[in-house]
Order: sequence, then C-alpha cells, then structure tokens
Amino acid sequence: MKGYVFHGTGKAAWEEIPDPALKEPTDAVVRVGAVTICGTDLHILKGDVPEVRPGTVLGHEAVGEIVEVGGDVRTVRPGDRVLVSCITACGRCAFCRQAAYGQCRGGGGWILGHLIDGTQAEYVRVPFADLSVHPLPGGLSDQAAVLLADIFPTSYEVGVLNGRVRPGDTVVVVGAGPVGLAAVATAKLFSPERIVAVDLGPARLEAARALGADAVADARETPEQLVADLTDGLGADVVIEAVGTPETFELCTRMVRPGGHVANVGVHGAPATLHLEDLWIKNITITTGLVDTYSTPTLLRMTAAGRLPTAELVTHSFLLDEMQEAYDVFAGAADTGALKVVLGGPHHDEILPVDAA
Repeated sequence: MKGYVFHGTGKAAWEEIPDPALKEPTDAVVRVGAVTICGTDLHILKGDVPEVRPGTVLGHEAVGEIVEVGGDVRTVRPGDRVLVSCITACGRCAFCRQAAYGQCRGGGGWILGHLIDGTQAEYVRVPFADLSVHPLPGGLSDQAAVLLADIFPTSYEVGVLNGRVRPGDTVVVVGAGPVGLAAVATAKLFSPERIVAVDLGPARLEAARALGADAVADARETPEQLVADLTDGLGADVVIEAVGTPETFELCTRMVRPGGHVANVGVHGAPATLHLEDLWIKNITITTGLVDTYSTPTLLRMTAAGRLPTAELVTHSFLLDEMQEAYDVFAGAADTGALKVVLGGPHHDEILPVDAA
C-alpha cells in the first residue's frame, strides 16, 4: 500500500510501504476512506514532537471500513464503517477507568501517527479496536464524520468543558483555525452571552462569524481592549488558547477576568512565560490537556442529528495520492484560505489477512 511517511524534520513522502497486519487479538485493520491533516502533523514536521521516529506513517484521524479484526474484538466486524479515534484506549489502566483515555498507560493514548504508524495511508492497524473505533450512522458523510476523530472532541473537552463555559459567559477563542472554529461551535451549546474570535486571518475571522462568533478581532489590533470594552473592563470569563505560541498564551492570560479560566488547547513547541507577578492575585484557573475522546459518541449523535457544523469546516478535498499537495495547501492556510482538508480515494482493492500473506 501507500502511506505518508515522516523522514525527519521537514521531510515526508507519499510512498510504498508494507500493508499493516494484526499484531494483537484486540487489533483491527481499517481500509481508510477519508483522512485529514491536523495542525499537530505540521508540528511533527517542524520537529516539535521529537518522539515521532523517522519511518512513521503520520496521521491520527480517519473514517474507513473494517477489513480484519483480531480474535478478541467484539464490537465491530469486517464491513463495518467506523470512525478511527485519534486516541487509543486499553480500557484497563487506572486512567482509562476514569475515561482519561489520552493518558492511557496500557499501550494506548495518542499513539497513531506518533508512536506507531498512523492513518494517512490506504490501510491502518488500530490497537484496542473495541474502544478506539466508533461505528458510524449510515447517513453521516465521510467529510462530516472525520472531523469528529480529533478537532471537535479536542475543542469541546480541552477547550469548552475544561474552561467551564456557562450560560451568560463571555468566551474568547484565540486562534480561528479548525480547532478554534470547533471551539466557537461547541461553546455555543452552552448559551454564552458572547463569543469573541481572535486571529490574524480575515478569512478565518469571517468563518468564525459564520459559525456563531458575536465579535471578531485582529490579533494585531489590541484584542484586549475589545474584550475590556465588551465587559466593562472586567475581562472574559473563559479564554481558549487554540494556537500554541508563547505570544497567544500570554495574550490569553491578559484577557481573562479575575476568577476566570484559561483553557490551553494549542500544541506548544516553545516555552511561554507565566506572568505570576500579575496573575497570582487574580484567582484564575489555567488548564492544559490532551483530548480523551470520551465525548465522541455524544458528538457523533449530535452531528448525525444536524446539531454540529462539522462538514462546513472542510474547504479543500483531495485524493489520497495528492497527500503532499494537501499538506502544502493546509500549511499555507494564510494564502490558500484552507481550514480543514479531507483526502480520500483510490487504493489497491484487497489486503490479505496475516495468515494468507
């Protein structure tokens, strides 16, 4: 088969690789029908995630069809259409028993496209399939479903729920990329008084308005003042950081009110300064987190019912073998206007079971 293989900082290629095979009786092999590219994949290519070894297939989000399962898999079978979660869960360790699947210590957590071969390929092996893939309703399109593998549960759990968004709140989302836009959409579920989106790109700010932001601000034009004006100088109840740079994190801490919450979602590749000389007296809560995906079944039901605008975030579509072009478009979002890119299409027709290979 073919897959998108990481070869070190700044280097990756769509190339021939061995077909995946079952390694454990809890595994499944999935034929990839649709896959997308995450900002985290760009961080890997920049060298910000050194745990990723050269030779690893990238990607941790996919929709596809089960083609083979191990003997211990009980909840899915060949032919089932499934969502492949970005998080793998053993289901047995102390963290999994608390639904903190992102911190799994039994061989799961974020491993696809990180510690093992990922989803940006024609086929992918998924460990612990019973807890790591989700059967899809028949009416849900691949484009709509694939965004539930990562960005919607991430924005909802790590941003909106960790930030404790409540009715009547002022919520500021810093970064109107895919995760930030998903945070705008999911924050609306809690009826805040207003949502403010902050970004550098006019197209992304326009997308934020379309998804429900009540106000937008160019990050270069003192968004702190806009937030102060809207809140009589108090500051935002919740600020969600969805970029991952020192400047954006520090901006978030300047916009939060006393007693408010800063929910960091962005992947950081460099240290940020925590200005405790200003913050110690403000009673603020700062949370960080890797998504656990415990909310995925709920978000799937809401999307199937038409309550979440998932497919609306997809701006570009490609065939699987156009992976490098898709990466270029996604990485150059400032020029291309890309929000989320989705890939799907031709691959070889059959994968042999391990005992027939």
